[in-house]
Amino acid sequence: MTCPKCGSENVSIQVVMESKLVNKHHGIIWWLLVGWWWLFIKWVFLTIPALIVKILGHRKQKIKQKEKKICICQNCGNRWDL
Repeated sequence: MTCPKCGSENVSIQVVMESKLVNKHHGIIWWLLVGWWWLFIKWVFLTIPALIVKILGHRKQKIKQKEKKICICQNCGNRWDL
């Protein structure tokens, strides 16, 4: 493998794990079958308890990890994705 910047063959490849925190959401089927009427009923009849749960409740979060290969030239320090 050659460096695109300097043309050197002295290139190392590293595997890097990238982590990202994402919020979990309901899917489209849930919104079509349940969500459209549940949110209306919840906010009309259960406003105060719903606000308390919204403030004190935890968020549904998930960690997504992705493997990425990065090439690094040992001569010039150039980096690029493989």
